[in-house]
Order: sequence, then structure tokens, then C-alpha cells
Amino acid sequence: MRVVVALGGNALLRRGERPDATTQSHHVEEATVSLGRLRAGNQLVITHGNGPQVGLLALESQEDSSLSSPYPLDVLGAQTQGMIGYWISNDLDSISATSRACTLITRVVVDPNDAAFTDPTKFVGKTYEAEEARRLAAEFGWVVKRDGDAWRRVVPSPYPLRIVELSVIEGLLSMGLTVICAGGGGIPVMEGPQGGLLGVEAVIDKDLTSAKLAIALEADVLMILTDVNAIYRDYGTEHATAYRKLSLTELAGLDFAAGSMGPKVRAAEEFVRHTGRRAVVGSLEDADALLAGEKGTMIISG
Repeated sequence: MRVVVALGGNALLRRGERPDATTQSHHVEEATVSLGRLRAGNQLVITHGNGPQVGLLALESQEDSSLSSPYPLDVLGAQTQGMIGYWISNDLDSISATSRACTLITRVVVDPNDAAFTDPTKFVGKTYEAEEARRLAAEFGWVVKRDGDAWRRVVPSPYPLRIVELSVIEGLLSMGLTVICAGGGGIPVMEGPQGGLLGVEAVIDKDLTSAKLAIALEADVLMILTDVNAIYRDYGTEHATAYRKLSLTELAGLDFAAGSMGPKVRAAEEFVRHTGRRAVVGSLEDADALLAGEKGTMIISG
């Protein structure tokens, strides 16, 4: 089977942890144990989040007095793709003597007139108490919003239109490689007025890009791995109940938080609607059971 796996940012950094390289690389090492089990008999494409990492680099860049201006988000996104992809491909290769993984810096075209640019929603960076968040917003011109019990910076998250390196990804898969690509939703670019591509100050949602990629690659399964083991009704309450299977019709009557499960459900829905194949949502530790349909939430056309 051809499987596209969207790896949640929690695979690298848990809420409240210090963003040290050793912490993140250790979490990646743990994650690749589960990912490695998916490679047997399958073509595997891995995407990943970068919210904490791109936020950290943005803050460092903003505070660096040697710079005349901070690095833009598209450049920081490219940096995180290289860093995280390096960790994942290194660890995947270390657990197999025959299979090989590669990381591809990936650009994704967006519409510069997307409404997301007037309503930033994508959380990046670490969490803050309300007072510190307000101070940083005033100092750096950020937009900040509540994320659970804390506050975080938010940036525009335009819809992904086209994956520039799609044919390269196809070629790498045909060579038998596991491909790590479209990290952080891809580097956001737009069509230039004179041709070519120009970077855009934004961060694309990695789940929506993963769905776009899975559709274009004609994947058999889209697997969205996160820090909960399924999609839940009444999540966070004593009445929480896991959905084991949902049809598109059933999904249409449900509502999920825009900052957490919402984009994942929307991505799964897009993939299933366009392909008639299945998407699964669940935890990283259950990856092989998710693929087998034994755990998590399966989303089907009908």
C-alpha cells in the first residue's frame, strides 16, 4: 500500500518541555520505532508539524541584534524541514539495513489573497502566560490567541493549492525510498508576477497539505497521528467517547475545535471525499494498529 503519514508536532516536543535539540531528537527516535513498522510491504511518505520549532526560530531571529530584520517565516519553515527531516531519516535508516529514507525540501503554492492572511489562526512557538503574551505581542507586533490554558502566537495559515515537488516525490517513491517531505505543511510560496515563485509570510497546516499530497499521490490511506488515540465525542469531559468509524455524512453533523482536531478532521474528510479511500486518526504509538483498522478512528466515504 501507499501510505501518507502526517506526524503531529507532539512527536518532537511535548507541551511544557524545553525545546532542546536533545529532547526533540530523543522523541524522534521514539517515533521512528512506530514509523519503521509501517514500512514493511508499504510505500511510506511522512509529513510532520513544525509549530514549536518555527516559533522558536522566529523568536530567536526577532531578538538577534546582529540582524537588520528577522528571517521571514518561509525561510524558517525551510530550516525546520531540514532539521526535522534529518532527524527522522537518520533514525529510520538506523533501524533498517535495507530500507532507506530521504528528506525533500518542499514548497507549496498558496493564494496571496487567501482570507487567512487577515485572520491568523496557526499556533507557532511556545506557550505564555497572558501578561507575557501581551508584552511580546506589543514588542514584536504579534497576534496572540488563547491555546487551552495558555497563550501562543498565531500566524496566517493559507490553504495549500499545489505541491511544487510532487513529481520528485513520485520519483523517489519509485526508487523504493521512504520520503520525508512537506514538513510544516510545506514552504509557503506564491506565483510571482513575472513568473517563478516568491516566499510568503505564513505557515501552512500540515494536515491539509498531507491530504492534498495523499490525493495527488493516489495514496491508499491517509494516516494522521496525534497525541490522542482517536477522535472523541465530548472530548475533555467525563462523558468523552471515542468514535471508531465515521462516514462523511456523520462528520457533516459534528463540530471540532479549529485549533486542535478541526484541521485533522477536515484533512481526513478531503482525502476521503476525493478518493473514496480511508483516512485514520489516532496516536503515534498505535500506528500499525491504525493501519490494520484495529484502533483509532477510521473515516470512510459511506
